[in-house]
Amino acid sequence: MSLQAETKKPMQHKSKFKMPDAYVLLFLVALICAIATYFVPAGEFNRVMKGTISTTIPGSYHTVAQSPVSFVNFFSSIGQGMSAASSIIFLILFTGGTIAILEKTGAINGLIYHVINKFRTRQLLFVCIVAALFSILGTTGIVVNSVIGFIPIGIIVARTLKWDAVVGAAIIYLGAYAGFNATILSPSPLGISQTIAELPMFSGMGLRIAIYVCFLIATIIYIYLYTKRLKNPNKGSVLGKDWFPSKALLSDEKTNESAVSWTIRHKLILLITALSLIGFLAGALWLKWGDIEMTGTFIFIAIAAGIIGGLKANDIASTFLQGCQRLVYGSLIVGMARCISVILENGKLLDTIVNGLAHLLQGHSPLFGAIGMYLSSAALHFLISSGTGESVVFIPILAPLSDLMHITRQVAVEAVMLGEGVVNCLNPTSGVLMGVLAASGIPYGKWLRFMAPLALIWFLIGLIFLIVGVLIHWGPY
Repeated sequence: MSLQAETKKPMQHKSKFKMPDAYVLLFLVALICAIATYFVPAGEFNRVMKGTISTTIPGSYHTVAQSPVSFVNFFSSIGQGMSAASSIIFLILFTGGTIAILEKTGAINGLIYHVINKFRTRQLLFVCIVAALFSILGTTGIVVNSVIGFIPIGIIVARTLKWDAVVGAAIIYLGAYAGFNATILSPSPLGISQTIAELPMFSGMGLRIAIYVCFLIATIIYIYLYTKRLKNPNKGSVLGKDWFPSKALLSDEKTNESAVSWTIRHKLILLITALSLIGFLAGALWLKWGDIEMTGTFIFIAIAAGIIGGLKANDIASTFLQGCQRLVYGSLIVGMARCISVILENGKLLDTIVNGLAHLLQGHSPLFGAIGMYLSSAALHFLISSGTGESVVFIPILAPLSDLMHITRQVAVEAVMLGEGVVNCLNPTSGVLMGVLAASGIPYGKWLRFMAPLALIWFLIGLIFLIVGVLIHWGPY
């Protein structure tokens, strides 16, 4: 009997499935796309410039010579993806460096134990306020890619409030993307999409506000219920026993709450940090600042905090670099995700995929057509992770198609917005998602387990409102 027991154990161990590393998954997807360039017919739409926007001409799709991605080009595309995603990559790296300096000055611990501690008994209020704030920044397009820079703050607060890393990331990231996915005033991709579809800029706001409110409420309730679940030992965190898989953004030292100092110097450091972030948000709103400017903002915060905190120049440099080193793994995965789009573009397969989706929708009822646009947009977003990129490729095709199917162009635009929106936060080719997971140390498989139910809720909300839009002939046209 003992011999049988001993022989069974190694068999059980071998049969266990181990989730592939995120780099392995993305490499396999990229490899499949590269192989597809040898067999899937290549094609292109003719394009025309409308101002600074290059849009496709409906009905102009034509096959072109096959453009297979060679062995050399396949590996070169990884470097191209890194280059294309460089602004986000450096944003992630410098976020880690800045947080490391803020931690070394003691300002973060002082804030945590003397201010954030007030929310221990009012956690629902905290979730509502933070998620609502970031949703407003998201729905106006102020904070989209740059949401990565705020994730470390959420992680640190989550640790203090006895939540796991998932909640820390979700409050900020899902708060912002609940707004962005149900966008009301975002110039990109909503403004660009409506311009391409020849709709008045930001028209149809009434129904969009209702969609936004439903997305936000669903997100807040979902996150709060998850925080309640953390108190149940039978359910607990999706992360298992290790609530903070990566200590990259957290100090390894256990701090005694009664021993934490809260000095004028700490308050000044946090004041400079807050004013800098507010300055960035103002610049994003009025000066169209983006990832590069936020990276510069974090460099300024790191230097200013180090000087005020009494650190020497060499200490500032070494601490900053140590913080960057902690996030090298996660930052480079953003470029790995971007290389998939590079391969499809170089292989001239993107337009072929779009043309195939458009043909599937022709000849159906308005209701079926709107749902088909919704599903097609969601599927296409796994290949074109940029909302603006998907809009400039897909909207010129769907706008005239919606006229033929007696669907208002407003509904067609919203189908694309919601389609890409509901998969945004679980799309493994999204550089922003991979950046968020890198900054929080959450494995993609664990995040998928947490995010999938909420994505389904978002999908159903979007489906209901699209049906309403078709039935009321949501316009103006």
